[in-house]
Amino acid sequence: MNPVRFFLLACASPLASLAAVPVDLTGLAPDSELRVTRDVATDLVTVDWPASTSASGPRASVTLNLARDKPLLERIAWQAGPDTPRTTIAENLTPLTILTVGERNLVRNGWMVFFDKVHTRPSQRFPAKLTPASVRATSTATRARVAIEGLVAGPFSGRFELTFFAGSALVQAEAVLSTTLESRALLYDAGLVIPTGRASRYTWLDPRDGPHTAPADTPASVRAARYRTAVMELPGGNVTVFPPPHRYLYPLDFADNFGFNWIGRHYEHTIPGDGIGVRQPPAGDNRYVPWVNAPPGTEQRLPIFFRFGVGNSAAEISAVARYTNDDRFAPLPGYKVFTSHYHVEHTLDLLQRRKAAASDALPADLRQPGFVRAFRAAGVDLVHLAEFHNGQTPKLATAERLAQLRLMHTECARLSDDKFLLLPGEEPNVHLGGHWISFFPKPVLWVLNRPAEKPFVETTPAGETIYHVGSPADVLELMQRERGLMWAAHARIKSTIGYPDAYRDTAFFKSPNYLGAAWKAMPADYSRDTLGWRVLDLLDDMNNWGADKRALGEVDVFKIEPHYELYGHMNVNYLKLDRLPRFGDGWQPVLDVLRSGEFFVTTGEILASDTKVVRGSGPTPSLSAQLAWTLPLAFAEIVAGDGTRVVRQRIDLSDTRAFGQRAFTAPVPAERGLRWVRLAVWDVAGNGAFSQPLALR
Repeated sequence: MNPVRFFLLACASPLASLAAVPVDLTGLAPDSELRVTRDVATDLVTVDWPASTSASGPRASVTLNLARDKPLLERIAWQAGPDTPRTTIAENLTPLTILTVGERNLVRNGWMVFFDKVHTRPSQRFPAKLTPASVRATSTATRARVAIEGLVAGPFSGRFELTFFAGSALVQAEAVLSTTLESRALLYDAGLVIPTGRASRYTWLDPRDGPHTAPADTPASVRAARYRTAVMELPGGNVTVFPPPHRYLYPLDFADNFGFNWIGRHYEHTIPGDGIGVRQPPAGDNRYVPWVNAPPGTEQRLPIFFRFGVGNSAAEISAVARYTNDDRFAPLPGYKVFTSHYHVEHTLDLLQRRKAAASDALPADLRQPGFVRAFRAAGVDLVHLAEFHNGQTPKLATAERLAQLRLMHTECARLSDDKFLLLPGEEPNVHLGGHWISFFPKPVLWVLNRPAEKPFVETTPAGETIYHVGSPADVLELMQRERGLMWAAHARIKSTIGYPDAYRDTAFFKSPNYLGAAWKAMPADYSRDTLGWRVLDLLDDMNNWGADKRALGEVDVFKIEPHYELYGHMNVNYLKLDRLPRFGDGWQPVLDVLRSGEFFVTTGEILASDTKVVRGSGPTPSLSAQLAWTLPLAFAEIVAGDGTRVVRQRIDLSDTRAFGQRAFTAPVPAERGLRWVRLAVWDVAGNGAFSQPLALR
């Protein structure tokens, strides 16, 4: 029997038929593992699917009620096996989306914005209202989507979509909304609400002290939760809600956990009932708070994920944590995890504390600082700092500058060992244009100002070499002598707007000591199905210029403690290194790998290792890689350039399930004259991984 069954049951009367919401089932795949059925008489649509990879394993089902003013999720059910009865986990659940709409300041940098303070201007909050007008169901072999038109949230309108994934009890719920208004920025809260009294209690993990519970009648309140996850326990099982791990968090300077979850009764005085969900704090860190771009005419996709089952809450939280490897970057044989651009200012803190105490003793709380513990817990092997990020540093006299550098080098050495390297680095922001990052393969003493009478190089009585830098030529000579690397920090945005484009013809940019640019998901725009397109576009441009440049991941945040929401803001670089260098021996192999491009960048959920160009007997080479992932994949993209054009080829990966791996091979686009090619892979939550460009000629 065809696994996709179409049930068009008789209506109670002709009037009922006229009143029924139109449902289009023509997009269902005949070989799908998910069954989508419709009962015309009751306006119910049911999706039923295997919740594990075992043929005899559990099945999940969600029944949607399309009737006006009825809770959309009529029933969530679970069947433990083929011969067991179906268990109702929850009934009459309503998805909740609250849109916060503010005004974007487009004067300074247009939509390529970070330096905006949307939270300081008037904004409005609009609970989304769904009045089903029409429904379209589509499916592939391993997933199904039900799209319901008729969603309105203030000046935004669109549809509500639910996507179901074979092999797990995972559902993606998305408000898809657009507006015609100009200059809008947005945030959204989302969740699930059940009628009052149906829930038993709530569970979450506090990032400071672990498991917490609250009774069902708890007034709605904000919670800081590990894995951005909250559980609503019910008599028949539980429902767990969490956001996309990285795409949800708009860029900020600080990675504190501002409380990204909510639990309790009557949230925001919208839908009456008990619920759980996620939220975006409008004030952020109260510095630059740019929110999310919402250009007119773009479809903003505002998802949450929810899971359900009959296990206990601890098991459900653990199941969600697997999607981010417990908020850790998974070890990969032959690779080391490297992360860059952190303004933790440990050195300046220590100097100030010693000055205040009139003692050179090391304060107890700085012996193993919180940021080091946070990085170690996240599975990071190497951290590259970006210290002394203030306007005074370039003006410092030689003695004060050298004291800071020496202490940074000493502390990096002290805090490193054979399993973790803390590497000195700075964001100097002088001489070149825009902001940039420095990275040397060993401790280097250099002063950022050079009076006319000062020589470029000095040697102290102790035999130390000191460089005095006062121009782009000095910077380049320093990098060449010390085999260092430099690159654009937050290229084409923030204080690097217009760079490196403006100096693409300079000697220092063309030098192999200029690596390229750093990648970060900034700005935020939920109409995009990838993160960080700003830098990926620049990476393609630079290599079309013939510059042979790289893009490494950067994070660019300030203070860090173990209870912060660091993982959601992070990306990392997997460097092809067999072993970790020792601090005392220098770390030239790290810079060599960056320069050669033998690394990939990832948000953590996707590993794309060993990407290479494979030349067979045919005229067109292929691109191959080893992929591993947690959340189901969405697509891969092969991007290539010929020096002028950029060619893109998208490869659908909707056949993938959660927690898989495969050898990936696809032909390079059959275009004449292509010079370079790279690979990017993205999952259903917007998480991604990408290789560096590889030469084709």
